[in-house]
Amino acid sequence: MSSLNDQAIALIQEGKYEEALQLLNQQIEEDPNDAAAYINFGNILAQFNEIEKAERFYQKAITLDEKAGAAYYSLANLYYNQERFKEAAVLYEKAVHHGIQDSDAYFMLGMSFVNQDQTKLALPYLQRASELTEEDAEVFFQYGLALAKIEQGEEAIRNLKLAVELDAEHADALYNLGVAYAGFVEDARAALDCFERAIDVQPDHYLALNGRQIMKQALEQ
Repeated sequence: MSSLNDQAIALIQEGKYEEALQLLNQQIEEDPNDAAAYINFGNILAQFNEIEKAERFYQKAITLDEKAGAAYYSLANLYYNQERFKEAAVLYEKAVHHGIQDSDAYFMLGMSFVNQDQTKLALPYLQRASELTEEDAEVFFQYGLALAKIEQGEEAIRNLKLAVELDAEHADALYNLGVAYAGFVEDARAALDCFERAIDVQPDHYLALNGRQIMKQALEQ
């Protein structure tokens, strides 16, 4: 028979949150030292924007198990969504240290640094995230942007192209790929094509509209 935690997780996946909370309450009553129950309870609270309550449950889980990577990760997500990026970065690092080492964890750690304008600190984590996924366009987009910021043009173009290949309607990736073509390899035609595609996806994309005008003028000279 599956544990109460497993049953609660199944109910959460079915959207049966009240029933899941009842099982988690029961699990906590039966085993007050079960960190996983507090994490799962906190995840439900966070989903319903009960931020302070969720925070207390995650902190309780960490008190019970200082190696509970999922607790650090969930609390980091909570802080990230509140734009508390410095605190989030510390917690994502702890989550990774304690075994949460998938692409999402490295990506969120990298983005915590990006949002503090610390591109160089973000780069190794965004790179690792890109190595651990083959299908997440946003990972390659953000990694490409970070590479462009440190003037790594060839690698920036490669990653932005991957983002566009994975999501042909990612207007910002198309726009930034156009900027990279124009700025790093001075390929006005490739840049114009990217700007045109970005506008097809998002007709009011102001930056792409401006870029298209500049590239057309450059090609007419």
